Amino acid sequence: MARYILLFILAGFASVVSGQNLPQLSEPVFKPGEELNYRLKYGWFTGAEAHLKVENADTKYEGKPAWHIIADGKTAGTFDVFYKVRNRYETYIDRNTLLPYLYTEDRHEAKYKHKDKVVFDHQEGKITADKGVFPFKGKVFDFPSAYYFARCLDISKLKIGDKFDLPYFLEDGIHTLSITYMGKEKAECPLGKFNCLKFNPTIIPGRIFKKDSKLYLWISDDNNRIPVKANVGLIVGSVTMELTNAKGLKYPLNPLGK
Repeated sequence: MARYILLFILAGFASVVSGQNLPQLSEPVFKPGEELNYRLKYGWFTGAEAHLKVENADTKYEGKPAWHIIADGKTAGTFDVFYKVRNRYETYIDRNTLLPYLYTEDRHEAKYKHKDKVVFDHQEGKITADKGVFPFKGKVFDFPSAYYFARCLDISKLKIGDKFDLPYFLEDGIHTLSITYMGKEKAECPLGKFNCLKFNPTIIPGRIFKKDSKLYLWISDDNNRIPVKANVGLIVGSVTMELTNAKGLKYPLNPLGK
């Protein structure tokens, strides 16, 4: 199950993108040195942890400086004993457009191992990955770059019930995730309680998710726009993602009541 849990982490990070419909802010809301930590809980048990950080890339792409984003996920506690997972996802993005140049993943899930290298050519409209070449139109992301691009969109005019789509590449093709804006709510995590924007991304039923499972994601309603909490129902029980630590943020993160 840990494999699906870690995919849920990245899906939650990516779930507020609508590059075709929403304007981009004048400048990014994050900066190099930002680090975010999350934990996933299955009931009372911590099942997995995730860590994201932003760095200046050592290599230029198309002659331009880029940012290097790293997302690490691993199982924890009892889950780590029975099904050890050590996954790393990396992406290099343009500092202005925030579009990805290069994406790599290195997954170790029990005895299963998988690597992929994905090159985005936005001028030619093609993605070159280990499993082939895939044409595309418009803006297409990998999961980590989608998350950071999403944070830099102007979502001030969204209305409750508004729906939009996210195009993303994963392993063997381009997929679409549909998202509904649910309004504003308060959400609590180990760092405190925050004013948030709530979203409902669609999920595909299967071995883990029920037919009527709902995924909800709460994003901080401030200049940082970071995921504070997420929850999804499984065939048995539910999984909750919580923000446990944040440092190097461009703007202050102010919990309610402090």
